[in-house]
Amino acid sequence: MIRRFYDKASMATVDNMGNGNCCDIVQCSPEILQQELHEEAMLWRKGERNMNLGGRNVLCSGLERLSWKNNISCINQDARCFSNYHFSTASGTKSRGDCDKLDQLLGNVPNYVKIVEVGPRDGLQNEKHIVPTPVKIELIRMLVSSGLPVVEATSFVSPKWVPQLADAKDVMKAIQNIEGMRFPVLTPNLKGFEVAVAAGAKEVAIFAAASESFSKANINCSIEDSLKRYREVTLAAEKLSIPVRGYISCVVGCPLEGMVPPSQVAYVAKELCEMGCFEISLGDTIGVGTPGTVVPMLKTVMDIVPVDKLAVHFHDTYGQALSNILVSLQMGISTVDSSVSGLGGCPYAKGATGNVATEDVVYMLNGLGINTNVDLKKLMAAGDFICQHLGRCSGSKTATALSRSISHPSKL
Repeated sequence: MIRRFYDKASMATVDNMGNGNCCDIVQCSPEILQQELHEEAMLWRKGERNMNLGGRNVLCSGLERLSWKNNISCINQDARCFSNYHFSTASGTKSRGDCDKLDQLLGNVPNYVKIVEVGPRDGLQNEKHIVPTPVKIELIRMLVSSGLPVVEATSFVSPKWVPQLADAKDVMKAIQNIEGMRFPVLTPNLKGFEVAVAAGAKEVAIFAAASESFSKANINCSIEDSLKRYREVTLAAEKLSIPVRGYISCVVGCPLEGMVPPSQVAYVAKELCEMGCFEISLGDTIGVGTPGTVVPMLKTVMDIVPVDKLAVHFHDTYGQALSNILVSLQMGISTVDSSVSGLGGCPYAKGATGNVATEDVVYMLNGLGINTNVDLKKLMAAGDFICQHLGRCSGSKTATALSRSISHPSKL
């Protein structure tokens, strides 16, 4: 039996934490409530002493980050209903300097992380059924309203290869008047760049691969040929003062070749950096990376490219994305790509599932006390909007858990 308390001297009781669908509201006297609160406080203190014996102070690292947000309130004390209150991962302190041991564990994590939302492009490009243009536009607007600073809007590739994004010009026209936002678009070559600029693009992205086989499968040319194409794009962009972002696919593993040597990733990153890319996103396209493979890859790349020019882009095929992001942050990375509701997949990478969900990334960063300026509730609303249209459940564990807690807080 688990009990949680809230004001008005009443409590919710739960008998089945795994499958319970409702909570009974039980009134209790102030004396009983005071006694049970005292007992619970003693348990927490005992736990704190135990944790201190093992090293980290639980109050510094855990309890401050888990708090009832306004606790539980009921519309009707006799009804089995709750409003949308849930655990908050907001850091309990402004600075992690108060927790030296936690500092040692976390390493050099940044105070702020820029999230690049790739859902409207990378998230939707692999959908079999065409998503209507108005739905894409509304999704972008909702993502903007959540506070995300960068939203990758679309791609100017041939509709023959990616029919889902054939409406790129219409999407760009609809978002032209949204101020203070960055809407990079993917451009595979000089022709695509010129079409994108004509449509109003103010930032573009190019995409190379660290795997020779994947480069030929994805963009129908070798790595060297792709770099020649992109030099043409970056030269044209420089003349127009348009920033260029670079992507590298298969930085850990390739669906065709297997494991990819870090030195090959570093070579492509160096070439993109030298041709003028202001930022290079390192993508684990099929999601096979673990901290054990991501760390040496990042270290090799960082020996050549400054860390402030690097971003990470993890797919969550094996459930490793968040752990990979965390070690990346510990190594100094401060830009993370993600996709609302975990949408995504690559049409040329068999078995690749969605990107790491933006909701999950924001939830983790909030818990670490790292600022993102993203409103999680508004972000979840955007995810719910697109998932309803696609007719599927969210791929975000955070969104799923918090949505359930709104209906059934007992499951917390």
